[in-house]
Amino acid sequence: MLSLDHVQVALPAGGEAEARTFYGGLIGLEEIEKPALLAARGGVWFRVGAHQLHLGVEKSFVPAQKAHPAFRLDDPSALHALAASLAEAGSPVTWADPAEIPGRERFHVADPFGNRLEFLA
Repeated sequence: MLSLDHVQVALPAGGEAEARTFYGGLIGLEEIEKPALLAARGGVWFRVGAHQLHLGVEKSFVPAQKAHPAFRLDDPSALHALAASLAEAGSPVTWADPAEIPGRERFHVADPFGNRLEFLA
C-alpha cells in the first residue's frame, strides 16, 4: 500500500523561529523533533494528523507560489476561525471561488516566507 508520509516546504536559512511562530503558534501544528543528523542542517518539522510537514533550509531559497500543501479541517467553522486568526495576525487570506471545487470551502495564504498554503473544509 502506498501512502503519504510527509510534505517538505522550503524556508530560508535562519527562518526556524518564524516557522515555529507561524506553523506552531498561529496554525497550531505540533512540532516534532528532527533526527540529530538532520537537525544539524536546520529546518523544523511538524505533525499534521498522521503525516508530517517538514520545513527545510534551502540555500538559494525561492518561495513556492503555485505548488503548495493543502490542509483539511473537518469543520467549516474551524476553517473560518483559522482564516480570521491568520488575517488578524497580518497574513492576508484569499478565498477560492466555491464553484471551482463544489462542496469545498477553501482559502490560500502565504507563510512568512512567501510559500503558498491552502486550507479547506
